[in-house]
Amino acid sequence: MPPADGHAPFSDAPQVRGGHPEQHEPGGGWGTGPQQTYGGPQTAGQPYHGATPGSTPYAQPYGAPGRPDQDAARERAVARQVYAQQAAQRAADGRTGRQPAAVGPEVMPGPRREFVDAFDADAPAPAEAPDTRSGAEAAGPPVEPDDALDSEPAERREPKGGKGRTFTGIAAAAVTTVLAVVVAGQVAEDSADRGAAAARASGADRGGGEGASRSDARPTPERPATRAPEVKPLSYGEKMAQPFTLAADLKATGKFEAVPGLAKAPGRGQKYRYRIDVEKGLSLDAGLFAEAVQKTLNDDRSWAHNGAMTFERISSGGPDFVITLASPGTTGEWCAKSGLDTTIDNVSCDSASTDRVMINAYRWAQGSATFGPKKLLPYRQMLINHEVGHRLGYNHVSCRTPGALAPVMQQQTKSLDIDGIKCKPNPWVYPGS
Repeated sequence: MPPADGHAPFSDAPQVRGGHPEQHEPGGGWGTGPQQTYGGPQTAGQPYHGATPGSTPYAQPYGAPGRPDQDAARERAVARQVYAQQAAQRAADGRTGRQPAAVGPEVMPGPRREFVDAFDADAPAPAEAPDTRSGAEAAGPPVEPDDALDSEPAERREPKGGKGRTFTGIAAAAVTTVLAVVVAGQVAEDSADRGAAAARASGADRGGGEGASRSDARPTPERPATRAPEVKPLSYGEKMAQPFTLAADLKATGKFEAVPGLAKAPGRGQKYRYRIDVEKGLSLDAGLFAEAVQKTLNDDRSWAHNGAMTFERISSGGPDFVITLASPGTTGEWCAKSGLDTTIDNVSCDSASTDRVMINAYRWAQGSATFGPKKLLPYRQMLINHEVGHRLGYNHVSCRTPGALAPVMQQQTKSLDIDGIKCKPNPWVYPGS
């Protein structure tokens, strides 16, 4: 039975026109323009899409007021026949249910079946009508709309009621909008992540103001420890060429300490055994001083020339003499014991009345003006050779030839110009060797 208002639902009527339900027809209002009637002329270039020959054409939509039940049944039969013809045509053309034939304007796929069913759940069921088809028509298997695939276009499925079509369009638009928003958000988020990663890779987050600075929560990677450049130890010659800091009026403790160790005499001449004492409280390298004495005395240009003598350093036992490195104040005291005054020029001495050869620590550290700051090594060699020479029995000798090398026993710390004869500084007993 049709509803009380006389309008039958559109669930059994085939959708003949192409396009979506919300498509606007010519004339401005939905469905107000010219409508193609079943059984009318076939549009050029389109497959037959109307009623079978001999069927009653009509211009009113299904469910128009005042239609008898017979006409509604006849129309449903015509719709089933049209749908069967369309299925046969698709099979003949090799099409599938997912590839609709092009009829009229370009066909767009409709909403998925689950969306349509969701909104048509409350729609009234269509009234059942008797089947008035002929024997040939009834012999064919009926094709119901539910048998179509989920991807079947809206134009190929039998239409639901007007309310279902409206809700279906709204649902499809809503789902499409939601999906578009979600996809756009994901694309924006991915783009932002890629932009941030590129900025970090290029070092952009390390520049700029406070907002672009590195996060405090992120640990700053530690840089690998930089190995300090290896400092090459100074050679003996380099050490002997360096000045040391020491005051000219320094008076240290007056107590001495022997440098430990043994340095064998290298030669076969007359052997002299000596010990080295260093006054406590001096900020000088005692080891360097002991090394310098041993090397200087046993040099062939020194008193050991041609194997005449050889010198051996000891730290215990009875030495022949003691070479002592002392502060200026202590040196003056020990030199005064032998009647020598070293305080005037701050010089060294051989304290003959004692067993000590006194080397003034100030002169050892600073040198003298006669040699200059660039000749500290030869000055120190001269200082050792000169004072030990006194212990060996040699007295002072002055230069006699202008421009010649001064004798090692000349007082070169005081002057290189004696009686108008100016000589050159010289540290060796036999400088030409």
